Amino acid sequence: MTIYNKRESFVLFLGDIFFLVASLWLTLFLRALEIPSQEIFLAHLEPFSLLFVAWIAVFYIFGLYGKHTLFFKTRLPFLLLDAQLLNGGIAALFFYFIPFFDIAPKTILLLSCVVSFFLILLWRMKIATLLGFRRRERAILIGAGSDKDLLYKEVRGNSRYAFTFVTSLDINKIDGINFDEDILKPVQTERVSVIVLDFSSDKLLPLLPHFYNLLFAGVRFFDINTVYEEIFDRVPVSSLHHSWVLKNISASSTRGYDFLKRAMDILASFPLSILSLLLFPFVYLAMKWEDAGPIFTKQVRVGKGNIPVAIYKLRTMSVVSESGADTTAQHITRVGKFLRKSRIDELPQLWNVLRGDLSLIGPRQEFPHLAKLYEEKIPYYNVRHLIKPGLSGWAQINMEKPPKFSVGYNETQEKLSYDLYYIKHRSFLLDIKIALFTIKTLLSRSGV
Repeated sequence: MTIYNKRESFVLFLGDIFFLVASLWLTLFLRALEIPSQEIFLAHLEPFSLLFVAWIAVFYIFGLYGKHTLFFKTRLPFLLLDAQLLNGGIAALFFYFIPFFDIAPKTILLLSCVVSFFLILLWRMKIATLLGFRRRERAILIGAGSDKDLLYKEVRGNSRYAFTFVTSLDINKIDGINFDEDILKPVQTERVSVIVLDFSSDKLLPLLPHFYNLLFAGVRFFDINTVYEEIFDRVPVSSLHHSWVLKNISASSTRGYDFLKRAMDILASFPLSILSLLLFPFVYLAMKWEDAGPIFTKQVRVGKGNIPVAIYKLRTMSVVSESGADTTAQHITRVGKFLRKSRIDELPQLWNVLRGDLSLIGPRQEFPHLAKLYEEKIPYYNVRHLIKPGLSGWAQINMEKPPKFSVGYNETQEKLSYDLYYIKHRSFLLDIKIALFTIKTLLSRSGV
């Protein structure tokens, strides 16, 4: 079963290409207020076609070909605007460094960015939704807890998925379920062809023979955890159990993946570390101008295997000690605010990556005292310490408001759901995807 309609992404891709080309034609028309000749249009299309390849790549990095959530349409104008701002910068650099085309692109470039923004926004929000792709299959959801309710709400409210739930049954109230009335009747009267249920629950054992008979009626069955993972790109933590962890989680990985991951860490962090050395003198002078104090701070985080790791960051806090007092008052300096917002304060951690304490990609490293609290309250929290922590991770690019320095059990449980998904599915391609989305996050100054 294809939970997510991938054909729609392909149609959106083709539509984006068409409207990018159409925006160029319309731009030439608006620039001269006359229909552009074939010669003029092709002369501009040649360099712009190279740009469109880069622009489509930016659209992918900004998630415009991913799975839509309930709130995607409200976020689409802002995502597209950020993408086009970046695309405009790419285009300006392109024509500056490659001045080999016999065109004057300044006005055309600006107009093209504006026109393509509105055309693609119209295409995405109005035209594409009218096309329709295929009839959604009808399904029954059988599960328990908040994860089941979230899954039901997401699928019911989003036509992007290949099926929709006609009803939801609580597995904790299995004794009150009438199979003929609650399951067999919807299958017959509402043409239900899919049942999503929790195969790990012993409470369903009495109903399994009845479900078996439905196979001959063309009904297909899928595990609720698999469906949840594919839709939300995270693991349903509330329904985890030891058997799931033992079956899906491993501290080891293939040698090929380990080699490629370490190679990416070294090849990316070494030149960035050298470049960061050029920034440190200016940061030092700015710090000294505002207040006295060291340029670096040392922090202890939890590393692989629960082993403490000392990391270094650029100092962002000012420590003001009262004379004769044992306490200190701390606040973020003006320089520190800039360093945090631009993520420059984390550059020294690249040396931790080179040394092998951290990786570029992995679960975000945690403070020891917070990790101890979470291990006591959140089941399987220490599983995230099976692998090397990273500067960026699956949770950081997916959560809008991840927990930071204070205790946040609900937010940390959600973060763990993403971390477990990464540990289960980790691969070099997934690491590349996280790296690309991290670049987008840094450029848009959002996320962690």
